[in-house]
Amino acid sequence: MTEQRPTVYTTVEEIRAATADARGRGDGIVLVPTMGALHAGHRELVRSARELGQTVVVSIFVNPLQFGPSEDLDRYPRTLDADLDALAGLADLVFAPSVAEMYPDGAPTTRVAAGEVGSLYEGASRPGHFDGMLTVVAKLFGIVQPDVAVFGQKDAQQVFLVQRMVRDLNLPPRRVAVVDTVREADGLALSSRNRYLDEAERLAAVTLSAALTAAASAASRGADAALAAATTVIDAELAVKLDYLVVVDPATFLSVAADHHGSGLMLVAARVGTTRLIDNARITLD
Repeated sequence: MTEQRPTVYTTVEEIRAATADARGRGDGIVLVPTMGALHAGHRELVRSARELGQTVVVSIFVNPLQFGPSEDLDRYPRTLDADLDALAGLADLVFAPSVAEMYPDGAPTTRVAAGEVGSLYEGASRPGHFDGMLTVVAKLFGIVQPDVAVFGQKDAQQVFLVQRMVRDLNLPPRRVAVVDTVREADGLALSSRNRYLDEAERLAAVTLSAALTAAASAASRGADAALAAATTVIDAELAVKLDYLVVVDPATFLSVAADHHGSGLMLVAARVGTTRLIDNARITLD
């Protein structure tokens, strides 16, 4: 038997009415924000959402505010029909608004500022990215009013900033749930951008996860040893051009000192051909 596709809503008024109906039945509302081009990692987020509430809402919106002028907004894949097939039997409602629906007066003059952490790492490489991301997430939270929102650990800096925004501004949801990164068999983190890689680039891209594995093995000797181990792996692959490699404190998302002990999070970003990829892994520093 073919699984049923979720019901699609394209306006704020429609999705608000649909979630209000669900809330009136006593359902817990779980939101999974996405930009579409869904892959197995997204489906894992939605499966996790199903365990956290009765009505699962997936938003599909390619948000122009979080793309810089030289980034791939026009190139970013838009695959709504395939996305609905991928969500069949998993999600109940899909909110797929147009840009004009989300920003009826053009680019909004009121935006959420990501603060210091938003200017580091991804924020340094993509100025304004996190302000745009937080602005649209705040709008989605206001529209859907979820009890729980679900994000993936692969976008670790995004997760940290969303959690902080919810806490700082007392926004719904009550909980931001984080799902572990879903990987290919060889370790490559799933990403919508992986489809841009040719065969040779795909083989080279596994260097990012291999570097993280090497760092975890060296972490017992401290942060500098972990960074050195990861750098050695990356430098050995000429097709990979490193953007940043850093170990941060998960509690603050600031770079750790050389003598830091305990939990750390290694972040890496690099270009493989013309495709920019990110990854991260938890490590324990002794």
